[in-house]
Amino acid sequence: MLDSEPVSSQQVRLAPVSEKERISSVDILRGFALCGILVINITSYALPAAALFAPTVAGGMSGLDGITWQVSFIGFFQKMMAIFSMLFGAGLILMMQRAEAIQQKFAGVYYRRLFWLAIIGTIHGYFIWYGDILFPYAVCGLVLYPLRRLRAGWLIALGILILLIGAGLMYSSGIMFEFMRSSYNKSQTLEEGQVLSPMETGMVQSWEQVNAEFMPSPEKIAEENAARRGSYWEMTKYFAAMYLQMQIQTMLFYYFWRALSLMLLGMAFMKMGIFSGVRSLKFYTWLMIIGYGLGLPVTIYTAALLQQHNFDFVYYFQIQPLTDYFSSVLIAMAHVGLLMIIIKMSLLKWLTSRLAAVGRMAFTNYLMHSVLMGLVFFGIGLGLFNRIDRFGLIWFVVGTWVLQLIISPLWLKYFRFGPAEWLWRSLTYFKRQPMRVPGEV
Repeated sequence: MLDSEPVSSQQVRLAPVSEKERISSVDILRGFALCGILVINITSYALPAAALFAPTVAGGMSGLDGITWQVSFIGFFQKMMAIFSMLFGAGLILMMQRAEAIQQKFAGVYYRRLFWLAIIGTIHGYFIWYGDILFPYAVCGLVLYPLRRLRAGWLIALGILILLIGAGLMYSSGIMFEFMRSSYNKSQTLEEGQVLSPMETGMVQSWEQVNAEFMPSPEKIAEENAARRGSYWEMTKYFAAMYLQMQIQTMLFYYFWRALSLMLLGMAFMKMGIFSGVRSLKFYTWLMIIGYGLGLPVTIYTAALLQQHNFDFVYYFQIQPLTDYFSSVLIAMAHVGLLMIIIKMSLLKWLTSRLAAVGRMAFTNYLMHSVLMGLVFFGIGLGLFNRIDRFGLIWFVVGTWVLQLIISPLWLKYFRFGPAEWLWRSLTYFKRQPMRVPGEV
């Protein structure tokens, strides 16, 4: 909980948040979301990039692999990142409330935090794993600060509007892909004397590039296998090309709109007391019932449609922005409602206390995912990339969960921050932050 004792600006300067000032429910939610994110990210660590959208690229949909995909898509895909993104926005509100309590300005601190987050994210993306989310978060965070004082209703309206824009861009991409494919199909059936228009010729060339990315040939997959299992230099060259595309193309057409909209919703929900746990059990129960009641049927239907269309990425880009793009937010809020009920009823305290520790070290634990999975799947380690089926990967997820649920509380028993949090705060405040917990040696 936030410290309620009034503090004057002469007594205290803005500094890293202390343990007494933390809101435990936010830490628990963040830890829960971070654990859930690995269920999705494990695919990008361990299987060809295209397998994230098309399970048929690696392993198929038979038996336990199919069940694993269905569970991860329905319960985790986009849902955990939605919670994580909303909590990023909520963090700005917490920072604002704390700064106002001690009558301190915090724009400089906030923007320095984002600057160093972008730097660390870029290093992470180019040299450790191309699926980095830190850089997009830093970019989206730039937009949040001027909007911090908006009322919750306006933040929700703006968040929904931006979510709609993102869905529209994704749907437009699907229509463009359809036009590319039609042009390509036409090029394969030209009769003597027929020629393609310059635009159609360009579409054919674009289709060949896009199709190779989403539905890679065996030769393309072999090339990715070699890069991921090769030397560190070979791996980073591959990651550099992938991450550059993520920073530009994927950022413009997906991450910016999706993440920003959820951050705005998170700011609103923090102002409404949803994440801080001050709402009633009845409120969280209805949040869970409505979220699952409306979200699950749509997401389950989406999963069925994708399977029926054999995970055609052109169809995916047309159906996803109309269905799970929105229902995933409802399911995410239902997850929040369920977890808040557990917290308010003091259930599973042995687990929630450990999740809170994972959440307090979310930055470190997120980067640890990349390091651990890199040592297991990439050539710098065991080189198991694309050698384990989708169901088998779940054991690596569970093992990482157990490891972080054990290590995080132990670390925080002796240290105030995780290593990455300590570095981030020290860079932000231009001062080496005290690391050890007072009284511990």
